[in-house]
Amino acid sequence: MKPLLPVDDATRRLLDAAVPVAENEILPLAECDGRVLSADLAARLTQPPFDASAMDGYALRCADAPAIGSVLSIIGQAAAGHAFAGTVGEGEAVRIFTGAPVPEGADTILIQEDAEVLEAGKIRTTFAVTAGRHIRPRGQDFTEGETVLEAGRELRFTDLTLAAAMNHAALAVYRKPRIAILATGDELLPPGSTPQPAQIIASNTFGVAALARQAGADVVDLGIIADDDTLIRAAIGKAIAAKVDVLVTLGGASVGDHDLVQAALKAEGMQLDFWRIAMRPGKPLMVGAIGAMQVLGLPGNPVASLVCSLLFLEPLIRRIARRAPLERTTTARTATALKANDHRQDYLRARLRTDDNGGPVAEAYARQDSSMMNILAHSDMLIVRPPHAPEVPAGTECPVIKLRS
Repeated sequence: MKPLLPVDDATRRLLDAAVPVAENEILPLAECDGRVLSADLAARLTQPPFDASAMDGYALRCADAPAIGSVLSIIGQAAAGHAFAGTVGEGEAVRIFTGAPVPEGADTILIQEDAEVLEAGKIRTTFAVTAGRHIRPRGQDFTEGETVLEAGRELRFTDLTLAAAMNHAALAVYRKPRIAILATGDELLPPGSTPQPAQIIASNTFGVAALARQAGADVVDLGIIADDDTLIRAAIGKAIAAKVDVLVTLGGASVGDHDLVQAALKAEGMQLDFWRIAMRPGKPLMVGAIGAMQVLGLPGNPVASLVCSLLFLEPLIRRIARRAPLERTTTARTATALKANDHRQDYLRARLRTDDNGGPVAEAYARQDSSMMNILAHSDMLIVRPPHAPEVPAGTECPVIKLRS
């Protein structure tokens, strides 16, 4: 039997085979959060479209207030959406509010806190003015025709605000990757069922699907399929017909008498890239392809399935979606001593604690059985123990993978 494939090699081979989506779609701006621009985005107008006041105060000519104590006559008012129609002349000022166009003739704004209001519609300056002060010049943010957001950018809330200000109601973005999930096993029942002896509730699909959606994918649930070669091959055929980018199988990828998935995939044309990884939990991971569709066979064990989804499925989806990988790896000091490791890379479920200085401390759970979903759900991170890592005392800094991005 071939030696187990190291995790880093498995990750590289999986991602190297990923093909980023090329098709795009036009979506309303409100639906573009987290999507990736497929074309450069140019401004459809100039912002601001005019010289605008940045403060509430008075628009005037700098030359008319050469010193503190200068007196000027108020000749009108300008507010956002309501420009002053006239021209500011010698010795004159216009009451102005934030966002309003600066009247013709004015070249500075005296903020209202620096003006003393006198009788008969006059003001006296109590602060020195300088030309251009508190004025946002036309085009300060962007100009019509300027490329402001470039293709390939993953859109955040700030980008959506900018795109709206550029007068775009819809954007061209890459389509989402399509992921199909297939669970197999005679023992599995959907949540809400009443299990008979030897039956269990299927849970993996929900966590795997949630992680896939968070990574940017649309998910097709192919349901729970019994351990029947014909039924499994029919479900695989549905994924092929749907032209999904990735088929994720849950369980049944080993070579026991009741593990039919790998054989069914090969019968449907899968080229197996690799199978069995030097990691714990998650050794039975399988990777292959049927034409353009990548296949990721996850272990049936719930914890192993979710750990493998975090390590392999999430970065795969983000690569296909053209999204940047999440930075989940950091370091923390261990709360307890850790035993020496064997030839497999360990991922120990751990809680986050802080030391007296507020530094991160990883407290590994005493029990690491890969069937214990309760422990994984309450974990904040995974402590990474490389193959053949020596025993380390408490307080040793080790790499960790954050479970919460």
